[in-house]
Amino acid sequence: MIRSKAPLRLGLAGGGTDVSPYSDLFGGAILNATISMYAYATISPRTDYKIILNSLDKNQQFIYDSTSQLEIDGEFDLAKGIYNRIVKDFTVKPLSFELTTFVDAPPGSGLGTSSTLVVAILGAFAEWLQLPLGEYDLAHLAYDIERIDLHMAGGKQDQYAATFGGVNFMEFFKEDKVIVNPLRIKPVYLNELAYNLVLFNTETSRLSSTIIENQTKNIVDKKIESIEATHKLKQQAIMMKEAILKGELDNIGDILNFGWQNKKLMARDITNPWIDQIYETAIQNGATGGKISGAGGGGFMIFYCPNNSRTKVIESLKKFGGEAKRYEFTTQGLTTWTI
Repeated sequence: MIRSKAPLRLGLAGGGTDVSPYSDLFGGAILNATISMYAYATISPRTDYKIILNSLDKNQQFIYDSTSQLEIDGEFDLAKGIYNRIVKDFTVKPLSFELTTFVDAPPGSGLGTSSTLVVAILGAFAEWLQLPLGEYDLAHLAYDIERIDLHMAGGKQDQYAATFGGVNFMEFFKEDKVIVNPLRIKPVYLNELAYNLVLFNTETSRLSSTIIENQTKNIVDKKIESIEATHKLKQQAIMMKEAILKGELDNIGDILNFGWQNKKLMARDITNPWIDQIYETAIQNGATGGKISGAGGGGFMIFYCPNNSRTKVIESLKKFGGEAKRYEFTTQGLTTWTI
């Protein structure tokens, strides 16, 4: 058996600046960090000319005859798109195998689940077939499969976060150029950040592609408010990088709030009255700032809760029906191994 795991991520600043055409026109910047929640993939080679796809968290199974191209029909298209691209790009003969996956967070959570799963599955195939893929190659191929082959709207950060792991300041340029800058952060700063940063699951899901399509349209249509807000988010990524590297953690809540106020101007449906109520409740009980994770509209939210205010904030949010999720920051990205 071949196994892999790739970590989910928290986008701390700059979210949305990695989405084309903004990143092509102006350049984007994001600061993100991987956490101890994962997407897992296991490949078991077979000899019966069958392809079996299992999703444990969705309790789904699909069985096909071995072929060079699987039909993209809405059923586990991520796995099919990866398989089709591998056969095509690496001149691989039709394979027979069983693929089993599991993700620690539901789709639409805002933690990069879909892209992280793509990285995990692609990593398992690379381990099995000994494909010549470095970290940048694998992340870019994962992006291509999602955005080009499967026409799924989204940015570029998730594939690189899952592949590289750790806390990274990422820069995005035209022609899909990405530079990943790992940050050397003192353990005391990182431990304090993890302690104070509450990850709250609103127990809702959202379709990020719709929000991202609206965001993209605003840039194409040259809507000044949306473009200026996105500029501010790029500035936020730089502010967050400096605060974390210097240990100026008291500024993080304000930096998060600065980003959140501008994020809401990028596109409609990023927030709603219910999300606003959750945010205001957290602020009233000691949080100094926060944001929704991912594109917006639902999923997980994060709040910076200094001076032991995390317990009061968590208690105050229970009335909304969600829960605070325990996590740690991680340093490792995609990991693969063979049993």
